[in-house]
Amino acid sequence: MKTNYNRREFLQNTSMATLAAMGMNSPMASLLAGSNNPIAQRAASADTVILLWMAGGMAHTETFDPKRYTPYEKGMEGNRVLSTFKSVPTKLDGIHFSEGLEGIGSVMDKGTLIRSYVAADLGHILHTRHQYNWHTCYEPPQTVAAPHMGAWIAKELGPKNPVIPAFIDIGQRFTVGEGEELKAFHSAGFLGNEFGPFFIPDPSQGLDSVRPPVGMNMKRFEGRNKLYNDLISKSPFGDFGSDYQKESLRRSMEQAYVLLNSPESKAFNLSSEPKESYDIYNTGRFGLGCLLARRLTEQGARFISVTTEYEPFFGFDTHENGHTRMVGMKKQIDGPVSQLIKDLDKTGHLDRTLVIVASEFSRDMMVEGRPDQTVKEQVNQPEILNDMKFYGMHRHFTDGCSILMFGGGIKRGHVYGKTADERPCKTIENPVKIAGIHQTMYHALGIKADTQYEIEKRPFYTTPDGKGQVVKDLLIKA
Repeated sequence: MKTNYNRREFLQNTSMATLAAMGMNSPMASLLAGSNNPIAQRAASADTVILLWMAGGMAHTETFDPKRYTPYEKGMEGNRVLSTFKSVPTKLDGIHFSEGLEGIGSVMDKGTLIRSYVAADLGHILHTRHQYNWHTCYEPPQTVAAPHMGAWIAKELGPKNPVIPAFIDIGQRFTVGEGEELKAFHSAGFLGNEFGPFFIPDPSQGLDSVRPPVGMNMKRFEGRNKLYNDLISKSPFGDFGSDYQKESLRRSMEQAYVLLNSPESKAFNLSSEPKESYDIYNTGRFGLGCLLARRLTEQGARFISVTTEYEPFFGFDTHENGHTRMVGMKKQIDGPVSQLIKDLDKTGHLDRTLVIVASEFSRDMMVEGRPDQTVKEQVNQPEILNDMKFYGMHRHFTDGCSILMFGGGIKRGHVYGKTADERPCKTIENPVKIAGIHQTMYHALGIKADTQYEIEKRPFYTTPDGKGQVVKDLLIKA
């Protein structure tokens, strides 16, 4: 199997998979673990998932798994640098985070820290390929359009509140960087458009997402709805799409119409949030996304993704100025993430809401890939540091990553897994891979491990071949 795909090949293959999905008949349900299944519901410890996505590769040694602090000195050896920040204590005895994450550290008695996530070996490292793998559980490219985890949840459990979209995506634009590659996994794939994401690129303008443009009255809106249905019939879906896909598109339009006219649409209006609370969350688009996620959770959202947004060489994609960039990124995430956990816990929503903080892989000063399977270098990192811009974690590292999980049946005050204290800072205890993360999430939601649909005359599971195993030690009750 070829693993060394470039961006063009990745995009071409995923686009073909999307076109293939358009022409499919309705997926055949071999098993439905949906909200009408009382057995699934009895097993569930969570009703809602919030994914806080640290897009771009968040270095574990600079965040939730700090190692020996090495201050910058001109002329120092790069291999000496393990962490560029001091470590600070958290709420858990003996557990430290990197300086600048004191807020999140203060709520770790409410969740679990995983220090042993191991990313997939996908050959030459591309962020969007690893993000595709993380969000769908499948390695690209696929012959069919693999559904995003949020789409699986929307399909199997349905909306918690029929007015609020079951799958909401906050903060990711497709007009920057690798937009087409990102679109490849921000979809419901073969499950149908009605289970796809409701996009809110800018949370500060969330209200604009649910109200008609200026001058749009009901008569004009109904006319546009008729035109929309006509366009579906005359588009490639009309010629090649199945009845299932066409009906799914229509239902997605109807859902948007219901939301537009509902009292719940007020949840999208952040200006109604008390100033004291708003100011804590207002660290930028990500912080306000966390606030919007909290408000939508309170209104009955099922799955919400909030991202720092992936744009090449920005955010956590620290190909240079790693230390300086991390100072800014921590200011963006520390207050909002910790306040979100506090707010959900205070109102009782955390008990049934699974919050996940994760990134596609980690970073290291010297190792590209993993120690026993290095890949093509993508960063010009000198062995001797004579410029501050080289101080920080710049290379992509896949053999030791950190994930935080809170609520929804997850253990409180728990640490799972371990990485080495010296370079290479790789996983040395209890490795966890993406299928384990997905299956643990689905288990908490009451979605059965053998949930599948027949696509191209073969079963397609929530995890590859249905072999994902629950990481039982993360759960209060396995």
